[in-house]
Amino acid sequence: MEKFKLEILTPNGQIYDGDVVSVTLPGEEGEFGVLAHHASLTTLLTSGVIDIEKEDKKIESVLINWGVAQVDEEKVVVLVEGAVAIRGESESEISKALEEAKAMLDDIADSGVAIASASAKLETAAKNLL
Repeated sequence: MEKFKLEILTPNGQIYDGDVVSVTLPGEEGEFGVLAHHASLTTLLTSGVIDIEKEDKKIESVLINWGVAQVDEEKVVVLVEGAVAIRGESESEISKALEEAKAMLDDIADSGVAIASASAKLETAAKNLL
């Protein structure tokens, strides 16, 4: 499968920087997927979960509160106000990331449906890592 570069940046630093096969983003009009050679666009993102598919077929999830994505044929740059990556080498690291994500969800003043969807995705992502 073809790859493209993904960067996720916050005011506090970089959350993700690497080659991916696909990424699913929480757009204002709903989730949308991006593959290599996607048409160029710039769009607003709403609170939700970014799902990143890597070359090894593993999925990594990042919770965001809001931001903007710039997509072109070879690269996606996501600028967000706040983000928590759900990853870790041990169960305690994953649990800590999940707790940080849940705390961030509590601060998001978005619709209950969006929060419920993000919570469910985070639980699934955490279970897949364990």
